[in-house]
Amino acid sequence: MTARRIEHLSVADRKARGKDARDNTPLTSHLGWASAADRPDPIALLEAQNATREQDLVPVRHGRMLVSPFTFYRGAAKIMAADLKGTPRAGLISQLCGDAHLSNFGVFASPERQLLFDLNDFDETLPGPFEYDVKRLCASFTIAARNNEFSPADARDVTLSAARAYRESMRDFAQMRVMDIWYAHLSEEELINNFNVARAGEKGKAQRKAADQIEKNTRKGVAKARTRDSLQALSKLAEYVDGNYRIVSQPPIVIPLRELATTFGMNEEETEAALIEQLRSYRDTLQDDRRHLLEQFHVIDVARKVVGVGSVGTRAFIALLEGRDQQDPLFLQVKEATTSVLEDHLPKSRYRQPGERVVQGQRMMQAASDIYLGWTKGVQEGRFLYWRQLRDMKGSAVVETMKPFAMAFYARECGWTLARAHARSGDPVAIGAYLGKTDAFDLGIMDFSERYADQNAEDYEAFAEAVKSGRLEATEGV
Repeated sequence: MTARRIEHLSVADRKARGKDARDNTPLTSHLGWASAADRPDPIALLEAQNATREQDLVPVRHGRMLVSPFTFYRGAAKIMAADLKGTPRAGLISQLCGDAHLSNFGVFASPERQLLFDLNDFDETLPGPFEYDVKRLCASFTIAARNNEFSPADARDVTLSAARAYRESMRDFAQMRVMDIWYAHLSEEELINNFNVARAGEKGKAQRKAADQIEKNTRKGVAKARTRDSLQALSKLAEYVDGNYRIVSQPPIVIPLRELATTFGMNEEETEAALIEQLRSYRDTLQDDRRHLLEQFHVIDVARKVVGVGSVGTRAFIALLEGRDQQDPLFLQVKEATTSVLEDHLPKSRYRQPGERVVQGQRMMQAASDIYLGWTKGVQEGRFLYWRQLRDMKGSAVVETMKPFAMAFYARECGWTLARAHARSGDPVAIGAYLGKTDAFDLGIMDFSERYADQNAEDYEAFAEAVKSGRLEATEGV
């Protein structure tokens, strides 16, 4: 095998590369976005995705997207990927989340049991232009702000907060040593400290009172996240029957495999054999120490479990494993990995197995990743999966109840986090030089975000009409 040649440029050359990119793709080029004349039908793009999904769950996906333009946006990554392909690009590549909207950030536990704030969804991850993630993130803030009925000024402030934080943080990372970037993370303590700094700038009794309430809710949310582990999941998702635990049937959200086996064309014995083979294949993708750890557990039960918005309809399962005894559970989540929506418009992944693409992208972007991250090929042809813990002190912000101050703070933390993720895999010196010291990039991204929010609203109305006309079927409230 031929070793890959690595180019090591000087800092001066890397800065020059970023400034040259600015000449070729001016920061002002991000202003004035308009949809392409030959823009594909957004409803047709969703229908194309539905073709390979679990058909009984497709209406559930539509129902969740139908709640609001914001939830529609969460499920419309494929539509935005098609729109981004024609947008200005500086030619500076990073590992992309691929779906970096504001609800795909949250807290979870590091292997050292420290709570971290980070990106937490990598189904669409792929190397690509850094601008794609920034635009996906900032447009999500504009759409969420409008959904929360913020004033136009407050919505712009929230969006600018995310864009500015990304630009300024990337320029900070450009000054840091390589290992310092790699070790950079946002811990629970740093998150609270950042909030206190932001709160100190608030003036007026009402503003300070609101900030106090936000801090209280944040600490409450963090404390709740610490309780979300496999033992807690056992009490919520399982029942004790005939001396053993098993996953409770809650159709259509949770359906145990014992009720689903015939759906996949297998009898009970074939299903059990397939599970054992899947677990063995998955173990082989783990590091030796983690493989040894997993071997201390055995599978008790498996169920299909619906998650998210955009992911609904792709195959997703939970597996209940048992360690030393019945009070030593481990819940794993097994999700289907398909080709990234970005692969329609960017070079294909270097990984032939989509599950490995997701796992390797996550490891590249996150400050710390789940010790049980791994992948397998599904039992059926053309199906691929990745594995991780179901609950490991995971928690997320409730975006729909946020006020302007809280959302602006959250936008800054997301902007920093995305910049750090890109700095790990891309060239922070070149990207920082491209972004520059002024707010030109921030304003360009804000302008794009407002225009794209308008487009998203139009697409949502077309989607709602497709449901009303019967073109699409939707099951609401699930």
